[in-house]
Amino acid sequence: MTASPVMTSVDAALREPPGGPAPALREAVAFNCRLSDARHARELTLCTYLLEMRELFRWEHGIRPGVALPRDAVGAWIAEREAQWGALEGREYRPLPLAAGEVDPFDVEAANAELLGQGLVYGAGVGRHGKPQFFLAALACEEWRGDLRILVAGAEYARDIAPAPAALRAKTAYVRQDALERWIAGRAESWAPRRADGAMKAALDAYRCGDGDPDAFARMARAETEAAILHEMGEHAAGARLGPAWSTALAAIARTPAELYARAARDHLADCLVTLPMLMARGATASLHFWFANLDGMRREAFPRIAGSYAAFRDGDMRPLEDAVAFGAAHFDAVCRRIAEAGELGTERAVRAVDALRAAAVR
Repeated sequence: MTASPVMTSVDAALREPPGGPAPALREAVAFNCRLSDARHARELTLCTYLLEMRELFRWEHGIRPGVALPRDAVGAWIAEREAQWGALEGREYRPLPLAAGEVDPFDVEAANAELLGQGLVYGAGVGRHGKPQFFLAALACEEWRGDLRILVAGAEYARDIAPAPAALRAKTAYVRQDALERWIAGRAESWAPRRADGAMKAALDAYRCGDGDPDAFARMARAETEAAILHEMGEHAAGARLGPAWSTALAAIARTPAELYARAARDHLADCLVTLPMLMARGATASLHFWFANLDGMRREAFPRIAGSYAAFRDGDMRPLEDAVAFGAAHFDAVCRRIAEAGELGTERAVRAVDALRAAAVR
């Protein structure tokens, strides 16, 4: 099969509007990012913490993805940043200073009502393990897919550690091309020491990321923006099926291994409903290779059937993948509904119920 990256109206170069955001706004968002990091960054595992800090250093110093970092400088910067975090103890998140007045930093709709017209996009929400996340970026694209608004962010002016490349908030999906590019480069960097044959190699080869082209990861991120949008469309569809009970269930099992399985099940439901069927229908083999390259950890454990379909897909036989996707749409719909119902049982019983679903998935 030949690679055919998905290209849409969002396949445009990252851009910065002239002048960028007002300094006071940029400073407020940057402060909130740093305060969130001060409160939550050390909750990451040591390995993840160091990797994310390296990437934050890279972003703050304008170093492109894939470029080697000065180890001593990174170490000194981390020590300085941790000292700055210590000085933030007891501080509160700042409101956003906008022309219409101060806005609560979590009131994304109010902020973007003003900022989108200025070529800017703002994002805020609570990510995994309860960590608040914020960003401020240039607006690369705004479009609608049905009743879902898509906001694609380009060059970023403020961000925190471990940014999510894409997120769904209410009926708006945010895709951050800069964060996506850096995440892709990080995945490629992790693969490089082994250079094992498989899905990651196939994806990187499809996008010509091994040819020394400094723009390769940016090009890949622009193409993979569409796959990220499709996933958020799937999340939107899954949310419509599961309703508010899903959030209640996640809160009940937060910070447990059961939460990891629940999130993996929801990811698979979204992808089996929208992402994978659309990529297959379009013949987007490069994006499909990259999807399999990121099928690891709990997501791989939760869906062994689809992991087993990759060899046939790579040999040009779509049928096992099509069958796995059809199975996954029904299976994870049922699993996620049962997880949502478990949220009413209280934490201890909900965790046991989700653990039982996880055990059944791998038998």
